[in-house]
Amino acid sequence: MPIFFIILITVYLGGNTYVFHRGAQALSGLPVGIKIPLAILFWLAALSIVGTMLTRNIKMPVFLSHTMYEIGTGWLIFTLYMVLFLLAFDLLKLCRVPFNYGFILSLVFTVILLGYGYYNYRHPKTNIVNIALNKPLIGDRQAIKIIAVSDLHLGNGTGKAALKQYVKMINEQNPDLILIGGDLIDNSVVPLYAENMMEELSELKAPLGIYMVPGNHEYISGMNASARFIQDTPIQLLRDSIVTLLNGIQLIGRDDRSNTARRSLQELMANVDKNKPVILLDHQPYKLTESEAAGIDLQFSGHTHRGQVWPMSLVTDHIYEQSHGYRQWGNSHIYVSSGLSLWGPPFRIGTESEMVVFQLSAKE
Repeated sequence: MPIFFIILITVYLGGNTYVFHRGAQALSGLPVGIKIPLAILFWLAALSIVGTMLTRNIKMPVFLSHTMYEIGTGWLIFTLYMVLFLLAFDLLKLCRVPFNYGFILSLVFTVILLGYGYYNYRHPKTNIVNIALNKPLIGDRQAIKIIAVSDLHLGNGTGKAALKQYVKMINEQNPDLILIGGDLIDNSVVPLYAENMMEELSELKAPLGIYMVPGNHEYISGMNASARFIQDTPIQLLRDSIVTLLNGIQLIGRDDRSNTARRSLQELMANVDKNKPVILLDHQPYKLTESEAAGIDLQFSGHTHRGQVWPMSLVTDHIYEQSHGYRQWGNSHIYVSSGLSLWGPPFRIGTESEMVVFQLSAKE
């Protein structure tokens, strides 16, 4: 893991050096009194991601922490697209296609693309999935509505104002059950307490309950601190535990893979009745064939974000056997969400933020 981060930092700094060099060439005619402040601002923005991470557990004014976070993480994607556009224009030059405004056009295209990405991120989609199970439910109703969301990443990126909109969006569906597939919290619980986000989460309503499993970011934030925060909300945290709902649905919540000592799916399945519906919450969508073999009826996962932006979506599509969306594996229905919110850079390019509505019906 340290080697991975060293490579990542090296690539990031190399990309910024390339952008800076090409910018210096394009702006060489400006007076020194303008070029020096621009250079300082450039590197402050490029290195602000470091300050954002170092201060994640320090309480500070909400406006300041949100601004630092969005600049620091947003610059990651700014660098990515500036490098891609600049390389494209440099390749044109190598092919002897005359071009004199590569940097300016790269900057314009990047700003337009990021503007679109921000708008797309702030307008999440509602994806409806109809699933018919060959198992009965207890009671008169043989159909329920489940709202499933993941990866809200509440903190300096996703603040209370955004959370309020998400809660409204969920409650407007009048769900019977709400499921949260992990990464409710981003990098620290400090900004959650600073904005009193428990207040908004307490507005969530579902007669069959609100359940979640930890994601890797609950561990990054500190699992004990995350659990204490969740206790102050109506959300019930499941960690390698099983809950049987009033209508007979058995809900399995697996701890995240960050816990290397978590129980296996086979161990958890030993305590369920396979003649009744079984829903699995597991943050990271690995080894999906195990879910099928174990007899899971519906699995909901998140974690991948589907890369958030292109071309990172190509990477997640390669890494995960199912990086996003719905797929039926034998008798198992599996949905991997790209997330209602996201980590870090506030952009969705080639992907979408989403809330999933499961219309779950069972045989009479």
